[in-house]
Amino acid sequence: MTAETDHRHDHGHHHDHGHHHKGEAASERRLWVALTVLAAFTLVEAVGGFWSHSIALLAEAAHMLADCGSLILAVIAIRVSRRPASYHRTYGNRRYQPLAAYTNGLLLLAITVAVVFEAAQRLVSPAQVNGRVMLVVAVAGGIANLVAFLILSGASSLNERSARAHVFSDLLGSVAATVGAVIILVFGWVAADPLLSLAVSVLIFRSGWRLTVDSAHILLEGSPSGFDTQAVERELGDIPDVCDIHHLHAWSLTGEKVMATLHAQINEGVDGDVALGKVTSVLRHRFGVEHATVQIEEGECPAPEGAAGCRGAC
Repeated sequence: MTAETDHRHDHGHHHDHGHHHKGEAASERRLWVALTVLAAFTLVEAVGGFWSHSIALLAEAAHMLADCGSLILAVIAIRVSRRPASYHRTYGNRRYQPLAAYTNGLLLLAITVAVVFEAAQRLVSPAQVNGRVMLVVAVAGGIANLVAFLILSGASSLNERSARAHVFSDLLGSVAATVGAVIILVFGWVAADPLLSLAVSVLIFRSGWRLTVDSAHILLEGSPSGFDTQAVERELGDIPDVCDIHHLHAWSLTGEKVMATLHAQINEGVDGDVALGKVTSVLRHRFGVEHATVQIEEGECPAPEGAAGCRGAC
């Protein structure tokens, strides 16, 4: 029977707590400032849209209202994620952040469908649009969205990226409304308003789809982006006295830091603690794994199929 030694190594776990809290505090500040800017202009966009009869401005007002909701959701997710781990949630509550991002992605997709429907109706039954009011409000809203987007430009977490995607979609909407207003003022072509809304909807749908797919991948515990499990197995297998790497699983709680579990089989007589240190060092410095749980198995190395010897440095 193969003798097994179970070593657990929580690597980088303790000193990263302070880093996480500082990063989350900065993230929350950025979200609050962006929320304040957007909330101040949401009502302006809505009033301007009704006054000018512009579907582009009304769509923009709806986007900004959804943005305010998404930013509030992102802030709530950060605050909830700070709650300590418990017996019921042993990893803590950091998964609320990708859950908020997933919800925001679905909201973006829903908004896109609503804008496309309204724009199609306007193409069938054109409405008279006040180009001057539309232009002034669109430019003001564009400035507000640009400021909010720049505030969130340093975002790295999926949670903040989801909020930034909302703001970017609004920025595109403001640009479309501005161009539409200019076309209406110069050429009197009111169809430019819904047509540009349809064009921007394509870009918004793309952002919403990408965000939804990325956050769903994290929630389903898929391998983090850029983490090559085959490369990890090869490099760990090349460590002296490590003959086999198996049961490798990698995932992420929020999309930023990698967590992994694996079994490492070593030659008989090799110091398990030394082998463990080498494995976890490669995982951390070569592949950026934040938290690794490694089980060391001692015994005869298995022979790969079709080969006479075992893999790695056996």
